Amino acid sequence: MNDKQEVIHGHVIAEILPESGEFPNNPNLPVLVYKGSLFLHPEDEPGKILEIFDRNGWRNGWEGGIQDVHHYHRNTHEVLGVFCGTVDLQLGGPEGICVELGRGDAVVIPAGVAHKNINSSSDFLCAGAYPDGRDYDMNYGKEGDQDTIVAEISGVPIPVNDPLFGNAGPLPEHWR
Repeated sequence: MNDKQEVIHGHVIAEILPESGEFPNNPNLPVLVYKGSLFLHPEDEPGKILEIFDRNGWRNGWEGGIQDVHHYHRNTHEVLGVFCGTVDLQLGGPEGICVELGRGDAVVIPAGVAHKNINSSSDFLCAGAYPDGRDYDMNYGKEGDQDTIVAEISGVPIPVNDPLFGNAGPLPEHWR
C-alpha cells in the first residue's frame, strides 16, 4: 500500500451456487461479493483497479463491460471490480441470484459459475483479471459431458492471494 488507502475491508458475502442444469457452477467454492472494498479517488483512472489486482497476482486484466449472456470459465476464476456506474449481475445461471454492484464493489467468480449482466447504467465500467494471469475460455452452457466439465473446474488451482487484500483477505479464509 502507498500513502493512500486503496482497499478497505467492506462487507463480504460468500455464497455457493448449486449446479443449475446447463451451468455447472462450482460445488466447492463460494462466489465472494465485496461491497465497498475498493476505495477509489475521484482522480483515479480505471487502471487503478487493475493495479490493485496485479499487485495481488491477478493479471491478464481488461477494462469494459460484462457480457449480457450467461457464460462461465471452466479453466480459471475471475475477479471483477466496478469503476463507475452500476450493474445487476446474475450469478449461477437463469435460476441463480442477482447482485447489484456499484463503484467500489468487486466480485470473485469461481471457475464454472455462470454470470451475466442483466442490466447496467449507461456509464457502467468495470475491470477484470484472472489469478496468475491465466487465459480464460468462454462457455455458454450445455457444452457436453457434465462430469468432465465438473472435473476440469475442480482442477482449477486455488489462488494464493485474494485479488484485493493479498494473503490476508476473505478469499483465503473462504476458499481453503
